[in-house]
Amino acid sequence: MSGLIGLLFILGMLAFPALAQEAKYHPDLLPKSREYFELRGGLQNSGSKFVTEKKGRVAFLGGSITAAFPGWRESVMKWLQSRFPDTEFDFIGAGIGSLGSVPHAFRFERDVLSRGGVDLLFVEAAVNDATNIPEQPVRMLRGMEGVIRHARKLNPYTDIVQMHFAMPEHLDSYRKGQRPEVISIHEKVADAYGNPSLDLAMEVTERIDAGEFTWEGDFKNLHPSPFGNQLYANSIARMLKAAWENHPVGTLKKHSLPERSLDPQSYTDGRFGKIDSARLVKGFKYIEDWAPVLKAGTRPGFVHVPALVGTEPGAELEISFEGRGVGLMIGSGPDTGIVEVSCDGGPFKAVDTFTRWSSSLYLPWALILEDELSPGHHVVRVRLSSERNEKSQGTGLYVFQILQN
Repeated sequence: MSGLIGLLFILGMLAFPALAQEAKYHPDLLPKSREYFELRGGLQNSGSKFVTEKKGRVAFLGGSITAAFPGWRESVMKWLQSRFPDTEFDFIGAGIGSLGSVPHAFRFERDVLSRGGVDLLFVEAAVNDATNIPEQPVRMLRGMEGVIRHARKLNPYTDIVQMHFAMPEHLDSYRKGQRPEVISIHEKVADAYGNPSLDLAMEVTERIDAGEFTWEGDFKNLHPSPFGNQLYANSIARMLKAAWENHPVGTLKKHSLPERSLDPQSYTDGRFGKIDSARLVKGFKYIEDWAPVLKAGTRPGFVHVPALVGTEPGAELEISFEGRGVGLMIGSGPDTGIVEVSCDGGPFKAVDTFTRWSSSLYLPWALILEDELSPGHHVVRVRLSSERNEKSQGTGLYVFQILQN
């Protein structure tokens, strides 16, 4: 490698000091000479608005990989500012660790739309959906479609990019010639709504298999190293350039909205309801500034906030609502137990609120109580059981939000 080409290549690798000596990864050289994105309906609305109105709101909705800062999100923000130097951007970071598509659908209005309409939305949930609800593919679809359809119903001009990040299980699936189930489900939503999508899990797999870098030495983890975050940002930039190049700036065009949902029970109308709408039958109390008694981790936005708290078996609350589904946004921690749920006077069924992460973390958890109801008025009763997970230290329930669909 010599001359101008060699100099440009070395300069391009300065952002990746761990790989500068090997110099095997280059973002624009694709291992199999094909891209990892599908543009479908494109991103012309956002590109046109950034140029003509010189203002734009861009939101990043995801889990901890999106929340990390600095990370890929910061790099994409800088790239957009460089691409549109005269545009005033309003960037919304709506990443919260551990959350997948189901909680995304219910927090979408609060965390993304609270400042107004969004021109460009990036959304990811493949890692957390595969981790949190691997046995619930139906809810993977209901959650992701809930976000997308909700966004399009409120603003048909919003451009949406669906991304699938990498984790070891995804790499294993691709090496067996199989697309991971969660990615197939999210791609089904992208196809139905004409959204561009970017399969970073496949790209990471194929670049590793081509010998460009290693997972253990370079990418490090499903929470990527600086190199891994930059790879994500490079691929997103490559997709955005392809979407915006050779397309004239023009009038904004509404994205099509399928007449019917892929799943009629998708969380399209998902919202956070106020906890003071619940009736505290017995044993529960409202705490204005909740923090755990036991020593365990918490997530921002789910500590030092109002909560409904019950700790003793037999404690009960009641939720009346209009809709097709209901749930609770809870802190699932070391002392959370089993709840018994009855809908519209029916028999009680047991639901365990303790997760495999609860021993050390009050995990924000979207606990779906009912999501296949007929539209209309319903009443759900929730009471604490004396039974508990063998790993739990208690029988508590900590409720931050009512989930309404």
